[in-house]
Amino acid sequence: MGSETRRIADDFVQLWGRLGPLWGLTPVAARVYAWLLCQGEPHDAEAIGEALGISRGAVSMGCTELLDWRLLYADRVAGSRRILYRAEADPERVVRSIMQTRKRREWDPILEHLRPWIAALRGDRSAEAARLRVRLEAIERLVTAADGLAARF
Repeated sequence: MGSETRRIADDFVQLWGRLGPLWGLTPVAARVYAWLLCQGEPHDAEAIGEALGISRGAVSMGCTELLDWRLLYADRVAGSRRILYRAEADPERVVRSIMQTRKRREWDPILEHLRPWIAALRGDRSAEAARLRVRLEAIERLVTAADGLAARF
């Protein structure tokens, strides 16, 4: 990799590390993903850690997180315990995976709680219950609409 290409790749990795938390990824996982995305071939955890200056444990946790988000592939080397990691390179798949994971972690639990609460508040005729129910229904509508948009994406 040429010096200018390396500088841009390094800057990209640092930028991704700063932006990752905005999407729900840890900075280490975001840096691992960005570094692998810049590589032409899969790499093992040792190479990733060495390149990013992070511990083997941090690489392992970052890779586990990325696998859960379906942003990383782990390929076991035949006849070895060695695992090679490669990043999902299709931007559309990346965005879909991020949206699906955020939905599973955030929107689904919100709806699981809101719906029975709203139903319970319908049985309470007090002004406080009505006010809270109206507010929770507004949140439920918004999350349901966002969920529908994500499903169509």
